[in-house]
Amino acid sequence: MTKANAAQLPRADRFTAFTTAWAPRIESALDALLPREDEAPAELHRAMRHAMFPGGKRLRPLCALVAAEVSGGDPARALVAASSLELVHTYSLVHDDLPCMDDDALRRGRPTCHVAFGEATALLAGDALLTLAFGAVASAGPDAVSSLALAAGSRGMVGGQVGDLAAEDRPGAVTLDELQWIHDRKTGALITASFEVGLFAGGGRREALEPLRRYGRALGRAFQVVDDILDVTSTAAELGKAAQKDAARGKATYPGLLGLVESRRIAEALATEAVALAPVICAAAGGAGVDSRRGLLEDLAQRCVARKT
Repeated sequence: MTKANAAQLPRADRFTAFTTAWAPRIESALDALLPREDEAPAELHRAMRHAMFPGGKRLRPLCALVAAEVSGGDPARALVAASSLELVHTYSLVHDDLPCMDDDALRRGRPTCHVAFGEATALLAGDALLTLAFGAVASAGPDAVSSLALAAGSRGMVGGQVGDLAAEDRPGAVTLDELQWIHDRKTGALITASFEVGLFAGGGRREALEPLRRYGRALGRAFQVVDDILDVTSTAAELGKAAQKDAARGKATYPGLLGLVESRRIAEALATEAVALAPVICAAAGGAGVDSRRGLLEDLAQRCVARKT
């Protein structure tokens, strides 16, 4: 998709067009990064590929490529580093699904990794995906590595997972501030890092970094609110994973704390917050194609809230 073609699209179609152009290249990059199934240890590599393919939305690598695009960089330069975000995300899903965590049997419409390969192999497959991710993000330099490390660790995603599990022991007692703290780390940290890594890897203008971070924080929180809503309102067939499981496990969620109507209002308000940052990001990045880049950011925010899976 060229910049000229993108500029001619309605704003509501720009992220769809961007995804159509870049998603196959993300799949190819991931396929090249993962070891072949017949390479020893074959069982481990089969488990890694089972977890990775066929994939989900690939939202995080797409966010990284969007960041490269809107900050004045080159998304093609960011492909390998963008793939590292999906490697971390998929490792976290493999570990989340384990019996000691959320104990899920279905992921992306298929048996979870530990159901298909056993708990020990699934645990090691997650470890291997995480390790592979840091080899990939290193292609973008030390700032990208630091960003991913912070987002994936105890101050980010892993810390949020700990908070999420601890909240199960306090049903009905978790406050909104505590819930936001959990979600900003469990989900939001990696989404925010996707925009940082994309800018670093694609060679974007550093002036756009801070507004991109703010955009990522709003988008990450909105994405998790919608996830909480969909767990209540959708089926396992629609989601490709177990539905209505949050309430059964006593998890802290926006619908559980505030109800569906208020949760939807919050998600829409967060999308509006992200949309308002689009012109700020584009102004900071400068250069040509401002309308196209602004429309891409606006459409991404709106689609994260309007999604059904």
